Amino acid sequence: MSDPYVTSSIEGGVATIEFHHPEHNSLPGSILRQLAAAITEAGRDDAAKVVVLRSAGDRTFCAGASFQELISIADAEAGREFFSGFANAINAMRNCPKFVIGRVQGKAVGGGVGLAAATDICHATRHAAVKLSELYVGIGPFVVGPAIERKIGVSALSQLAIDANTFHDAEWAREKGLYAAVHDNVEALDEAVARLAASLVTSNPEAMAEMKRGFWRGTEHWDELLAERAVISGRLVLSDFTRSILARFKDKR
Repeated sequence: MSDPYVTSSIEGGVATIEFHHPEHNSLPGSILRQLAAAITEAGRDDAAKVVVLRSAGDRTFCAGASFQELISIADAEAGREFFSGFANAINAMRNCPKFVIGRVQGKAVGGGVGLAAATDICHATRHAAVKLSELYVGIGPFVVGPAIERKIGVSALSQLAIDANTFHDAEWAREKGLYAAVHDNVEALDEAVARLAASLVTSNPEAMAEMKRGFWRGTEHWDELLAERAVISGRLVLSDFTRSILARFKDKR
């Protein structure tokens, strides 16, 4: 099993940020911090005209919050800090003056759906089913919810959040607006993402920055909103219900 990492590189005006975790690209606090920092840095780097966010591997884009980190949370402050990592990554994409292209090659769960929703445009494969499993463990998608709602609306968000045990397929996600396109395989996905990124590199960066500000209008309060949501999740993860569910999962591992 390889070590977790976040890498960032710029080639031909395209900043590619890739994350990996051996447990199905799950997200511990360290990865979330590195993601937020890499996105922020790409936004400041004049050599980057557009950003591509991707994960390693073939079939899982992101399994959401790290199970090991969830079970290690011992108090409300630690819980707030952990869930603030998702808030910071989402806000980094929101504040980045460059368009962020999501490249989703496989299943997205929980926070992974939030990351996909926070990109400005997202392409996926037919394997990229989505699920919000938070309610199943007694939490709820509080931090990622605003980003998902912004993309797919309240009705579709409620379907995902309430039916917490069910994967919705990639075509459902495309119909709801989470994905701009769904491709048959990774090769076709990568061709589409590269083609889009190459086109954006030749576009006016000032125009793209102005467009992005317009697309995200009405989210200026998200620094405070997502911080408040992180407090809610940090409290709920300590509930007796959630601790018992997490302990049950731990015993099975």
